[in-house]
Amino acid sequence: MNFVVPDFYPAAAEIFVAVMALVIMLASTFARSIARGLAYFLTQATLIAAAFITIYTMQGEVTYTFSNLFVSDLMGDFLKLMIYFSMAVALLYGRGYLADRNIDKPEYYLLALLMTLGMMVMVTANHMLPLYIGLEMMSLALYTMVAFDRDSARSTEAAMKYFVLGALASGLLLYGMSMVYGATGTLEFEGIAQSVYQQVANETVLMFGLVFLVAGISFKLGVVPFHMWVPDVYQGAPTAVTLVIATAPKLAAFAMAVRLLIWGLFDLAEHWQTMLMFVAVGSIVLGNLAAIAQQNMKRMLAYSGISHMGFVVLGLLAGVVNGDGHFALNAYSSAMFYAVAYVIMSLASFGMIILLSRVGFEAENIDDFKGLNKRSPWFALMMMFVMFSMAGIPFFIGFFAKLSVLQAVVAAGYFWLAVVAVVMSVIGAFYYLRVVKVMYFDAPDDISPIQAPAELRVLLSANGLAIAALGLAPQMLMSLCAYALLASR
Repeated sequence: MNFVVPDFYPAAAEIFVAVMALVIMLASTFARSIARGLAYFLTQATLIAAAFITIYTMQGEVTYTFSNLFVSDLMGDFLKLMIYFSMAVALLYGRGYLADRNIDKPEYYLLALLMTLGMMVMVTANHMLPLYIGLEMMSLALYTMVAFDRDSARSTEAAMKYFVLGALASGLLLYGMSMVYGATGTLEFEGIAQSVYQQVANETVLMFGLVFLVAGISFKLGVVPFHMWVPDVYQGAPTAVTLVIATAPKLAAFAMAVRLLIWGLFDLAEHWQTMLMFVAVGSIVLGNLAAIAQQNMKRMLAYSGISHMGFVVLGLLAGVVNGDGHFALNAYSSAMFYAVAYVIMSLASFGMIILLSRVGFEAENIDDFKGLNKRSPWFALMMMFVMFSMAGIPFFIGFFAKLSVLQAVVAAGYFWLAVVAVVMSVIGAFYYLRVVKVMYFDAPDDISPIQAPAELRVLLSANGLAIAALGLAPQMLMSLCAYALLASR
């Protein structure tokens, strides 16, 4: 058999990140005295350099390599750039928090980089095998990061819950992949799509496989009924790790859903859309209602995240109506736009929790935001931007994210779904506005000025202003999402 040398050029960013992970591991081993600062600097430099490499290697067309295991397209490139951005911001936000608790170790940044590599593999996979490998690389790094504070029983408990439930979800996903392989005879997405289109696959086995695939995707998105891990892990993990969990992995999970369901099983849309309908409604209803009862800010944002991911799923299920795929681009691009908007909002929300935390004090409760306007009017304003945006109040990016998904849902004829989503969003606005009320109308328990590094203050301010600016001019990001999807198939 002749060995064909693969084209390494489209995978240059992945190769670079993998090599730099090894470099950081060796550098941290042989330079223990400066390992913490060196690992952080090299990790940030790697993310920035990977972004430049990704931009430089963009070809504007779909390219396959490694025997069609790897696909380079604009959707993958755009999501990779967003992953680099969110990881770099999350690491900068969390560095001081980790240092205050003496868990700012080089291994943390190595795990973050390996997690990034796993997400990169997920968004560029054209085959179920690399998709699963990337998913496990991301997941195993996350499990370890949740338990990184070894002196915290709460973190250890959260990590155990996450690991056990994550292993179960990975098993479901793998079982679904094996059934799809048994039904179609291939693990490659295009091959699966051809087999389904030509109706040569075993339909019964394929349907069972589809159920397991949707279950695995639902767990990684953190939506009902596979949401059980989300509140406990968000609350139990160190806030710097919660920030990581709440942002970049959502983009990777979105990419996994697109690759599996849309690229691979598009002709079964009427079946998986029905499943996603129950998932979306359950997530939006449960997420918003459960969040109202929360006093812990991280748990509130966890349930809020469940409802937001429900909106992403709404966009995914509105692409095909009675076999008509004319709505597909609008629906899927709205879901992608919502996922990106949610990541930007989550960075700012958990960044604010980190800003108010200090040695021996976790600003986890809503009451910890009391009187923030008197302590820092500027950051109270930034937090108000975040809460208004998450509530979907005009004119912030969150409003246009919700609006674009609802327009796609109504266009697809699911008017009742849009009504449910709007009603639950109105109900959900209560817990966001409660935070604003606490900041502006309650007397502060602590009147000391906020102490935080200059880089955290500057970046968090830019993050809050970006939420407002993108709300005033959302069209560019919306168009970018649509073009990235359109040029990827």
